[in-house]
Amino acid sequence: MPLGLGRRKKAPPLVENEEAEPIRSGLGGAGLGSTGGVAALQPGLPPPPASLRPRLVFHTQLAHGSPTGRIEGFTNVKELYNKIAEAFKISPVEVMFCTLNTHKVDMDKLLGGQIGLEDFIFAHTKGQRKEIEVFKSEEALGLTITDNGAGYAFIKRIKEGSIIDRIKVINVGDMIESINGQSLIGCRHYEVAKMLKDLPKGRTFTLKLTEPQKAFDMISQRCAGGKHSGSAQLGTGRGTLRLRANGPATVEEQPSAFEQKAIEKVDDLLESYMG
Repeated sequence: MPLGLGRRKKAPPLVENEEAEPIRSGLGGAGLGSTGGVAALQPGLPPPPASLRPRLVFHTQLAHGSPTGRIEGFTNVKELYNKIAEAFKISPVEVMFCTLNTHKVDMDKLLGGQIGLEDFIFAHTKGQRKEIEVFKSEEALGLTITDNGAGYAFIKRIKEGSIIDRIKVINVGDMIESINGQSLIGCRHYEVAKMLKDLPKGRTFTLKLTEPQKAFDMISQRCAGGKHSGSAQLGTGRGTLRLRANGPATVEEQPSAFEQKAIEKVDDLLESYMG
C-alpha cells in the first residue's frame, strides 16, 4: 500500500486489494496519466506542445525472450502496451503486465505510476491457459489481486498455507479470466476480489486463468510476491518519469536511499494494518 514522504510522494504501483480488504485509493484504469510533461507544470494543466516535451526513449524486451526494442511517445498504460505490441509485432491484448529491470514475475517490480529514466521494461505476454476447480473450504482464499490498469486482473500474492497455496498449478502472475464462466476482462482488482469473497463457503467454483509466458530459468518459479532481494538493477538513473491520474507526467528526482527505506517501512506497516 504505497505511501510517500513530503513533496516526493511515491506514486503507487499497480493498485491492489486483499480479498477482504476495503478498496484502496490509487491510480486507476487507463487514465494513468500522460507522458511528456515538465516538472514545473501543475496537475490539471494541459500538456505542453509536442515541441517542448522531452523526448524520452525506453528500452524493452519480451520477458520470455526477444530482441531489444525502443519505445517512446506513450501517454498512459494502454498506449504503452500498444507501443510494445507495435515494436514486437504482436497484438496489444497479448500484453498482460510489465516489470522493471527484471524479466521474472516479480510483483515488487511491477510497472505502475512511475518509470525510472534508465529503467528497462520487460513485457509479460499471455502463455498457457488453464481451468481449475477450487473447493472453498474457508472464507479467505489467500489471494491478493491487482490489475494492470488496462482491463486485466491477476494474482499478486498467494498467502502461505492458504487454499490457493495448496493448489500448485495456480501461480503469482496468473491472469484471472473468469469465475464460474463470468468474464472478468475489463474488471478492476477490487471487483474481482469482491467476487471471490462473495463465493459461498463449502462449494466448488471454477477459475479460468492465463499464465504469463516464461523464459527457461522461470519454469520452476512458484511465486514472486516477497520482498526485494537486493539484487542489482539494470536501471541506475536518479530521474523518474512519474505518470499521473490527472495532468501531464513529470520528470522528477528519485527519493534518496534514506527516504526510500523510510517509505518502504511505512508501506509495510500500513499493509500489515490493512489486512
